[in-house]
Amino acid sequence: MAISFDFSDHVVLVTGAGGALGSATAEAFLDAGATVCAADVIAPSADGYLLAAEQEGLQTYQADFTDEPAVQALVETILADHGRLDALVCVAGTWQGGNPVDKTGTDTFDVLVDVNLRTAFLATKHALPHLRETGGSIVTVSSKSSLEGGSGDALYRASKAGVRLLTESIAVENEGTVRANAILPDVIDTPANRDMMPDANHDEWVDPADIADVIQFLCSEAAAPVNGGSIPVSGQT
Repeated sequence: MAISFDFSDHVVLVTGAGGALGSATAEAFLDAGATVCAADVIAPSADGYLLAAEQEGLQTYQADFTDEPAVQALVETILADHGRLDALVCVAGTWQGGNPVDKTGTDTFDVLVDVNLRTAFLATKHALPHLRETGGSIVTVSSKSSLEGGSGDALYRASKAGVRLLTESIAVENEGTVRANAILPDVIDTPANRDMMPDANHDEWVDPADIADVIQFLCSEAAAPVNGGSIPVSGQT
């Protein structure tokens, strides 16, 4: 059964909008009538940018979400351009791994904490005052792997656990004004993951468009009672 949402007159900021999940999320909100502010560290003209930039209702922005002055300036620009902000979806993130903790360099720690946790922190920090004005919503992208330890990607798991706990804390701090929920994907069916794991069973992976539907639900009035949740979107039991 197809599910449709109406986000007419809503302004939605999506970080990491040029990637597979970010572009699917932006497309879903565009289809639902939203004005989408698609932000990414790379320009729409760059290789690997998957979102078609010339679409009605879409405005693209380039910013490094690890840089606080850049994030603050971008949010202020969005408010100047559109007058409001109704939803923030923090998709920007990355994966690195392959080694146990004692063989992992501090450069890997810095990248994962910056790109996964710092981007979510800075985006939510500067969006929150404006989301309070609209009674808006935040959705962050954590990971199913943040729920337990594992071998070879401890720092990725730790950074995504930080995203989840950050989101839960934002939900507590803003209860009654802004809802905040995290989604917990397992492996997402993206071109990068297929290249990295060519022999895996790709049929078991979740399509970014299906995850985007869950994100839309969490930002919709239908999810009004859902706050501080960690929602699995692994596609498997």
